[in-house]
Amino acid sequence: MSVESSEGGLEAPGGTESAGLPEGWAWVKLADILSEPTTNGRSVRSDDDGFPVLRLTALKRDGVDCSEHKLGDWTAEEAAPYLIQPGDFLVSRGNGSLSLVGRGALVTSVTEPVAFPDTMIRIRTSPDHVDPRFLAHLWSSPAIRRQVEKSARTGTGIHKVSQAAVQEVEFALPPTAEQHRIADALDARLSHLDKIESRLMAAQRRLNHLRNFAMTAAATGVLAWDADSQHLPIAGAPGVKDGTLPLLASGWRWTRLQDIADVVGGVSKDSKNQHDPALPEVPYLRVANAQRARLDLSQVSKIRVPPKTLAKLRLRDGDLLMTEGGDRDKLGRGWIWADEIEDCIHQNHLFRARILDQATHPKLLGWYVNSAARSWFEDNGKQSVNLASISISKVKMLPVPVPPPDEAEQAGFVELGERVLARFDRLVSACEKGLGNAAALRRTLLSEALSGRLLPQDPDNESAEDLLKRIRAEREAAEVERKAARRAAAQAKRKRHVGSKAPAPADTPPPPAPTSDTLLPEGEQDTLPLEFTA
Repeated sequence: MSVESSEGGLEAPGGTESAGLPEGWAWVKLADILSEPTTNGRSVRSDDDGFPVLRLTALKRDGVDCSEHKLGDWTAEEAAPYLIQPGDFLVSRGNGSLSLVGRGALVTSVTEPVAFPDTMIRIRTSPDHVDPRFLAHLWSSPAIRRQVEKSARTGTGIHKVSQAAVQEVEFALPPTAEQHRIADALDARLSHLDKIESRLMAAQRRLNHLRNFAMTAAATGVLAWDADSQHLPIAGAPGVKDGTLPLLASGWRWTRLQDIADVVGGVSKDSKNQHDPALPEVPYLRVANAQRARLDLSQVSKIRVPPKTLAKLRLRDGDLLMTEGGDRDKLGRGWIWADEIEDCIHQNHLFRARILDQATHPKLLGWYVNSAARSWFEDNGKQSVNLASISISKVKMLPVPVPPPDEAEQAGFVELGERVLARFDRLVSACEKGLGNAAALRRTLLSEALSGRLLPQDPDNESAEDLLKRIRAEREAAEVERKAARRAAAQAKRKRHVGSKAPAPADTPPPPAPTSDTLLPEGEQDTLPLEFTA
């Protein structure tokens, strides 16, 4: 019998019973409703003069974006079996994130011929049997996601789903007419939800942008309403590009990071040490722990290091951690250590800046590094094939604002910055909560609709069982036609082959007549009489 999921949807029973389903519905596997077998795309290399092929980024929540394509090294004839058409449903075969593998999108329109690559699986159904919009909504439902993620296989950090696993996905199939009604209802409701989510995300982006300005203002002393701001120069340094620096409040000055902080790199993982039980095992921070203006300590790894390394790199309260490598726009991100974990060190892809002689408050420095200094890190980093990085020698040359030396005055700048930024944090959190509520509502709508509880049933509709019988009958008829076509093609080929043999020339003499009609025993040879003339 069917099973009720934790989110209210119907789970596939793994059998053939229809208990728990609305009248006229039936449990099916995706393979039961296909108009043709699922197909993997073809692997192609980029070619500026080739044929258009979709990128994986073309799979959007609202459909396939055909403008997201590259040119592949195949001809139009080679690409023909892989051309997409409206009504096709494309599924991603692999992704580094389990939550994204098997994500699908509906082809709603195609303005120019474009093919799909080997990173996708094409699903085709007949619109007379299955509403493509219904299939698209179904595929994003929680019940289908759970099946896809469960069937995914992981190798070399990539989660993959196969054609066979996709065809085995089970779900409750309503009559075709009801599919249309469900798709119409979900299109209307989810379009309103899409607008709400779009506005929340836009508000969140604007708030983060404004928060970034407020962070810079707090780090340079100009956040106070009566601050007297001014442009102040800094002496150039060889090998770095400072660009335009922000305004500073009166009494502030510019200097280089190396002048106010001790900057060091972290530990490199030595595989030999990891097998030495005599060495202490201590927690250490990685790039993933250093986020923008915060530390994520939900997962902290451990490493074995010599005692002298622990003594040298042990983090202290107030140390600022900054990333050395990663995406270019993430260079230098990080935050302040507050003794959250005892005897913690950091890896070599993080820099640690320890402020000397209370030259500035750690939060003032941290705010600046995570706001205005972002462009400086991007300009001074170097790019390899996949990753960007920045050297410790350049990081030491980072221009940093220095407040007046009075500790009480510095504390006032920090208090004002915390108060203003806390307001932004509350607004950003409200947007995040709204987005979370919208996502939960989306899941509930999909579960209710695809369980038959969103709309009333119409008993006069053709049942799903009858629809399946019709699909099977049409498949059998199509297979008979295909076999007949193959036989006809084979016969035509044979006729062409026979007809292509050249006839014997008219003046060719006939073969000699046999000298005797008597068959000779096997192994004996007939002899001809020889005549000699004198």
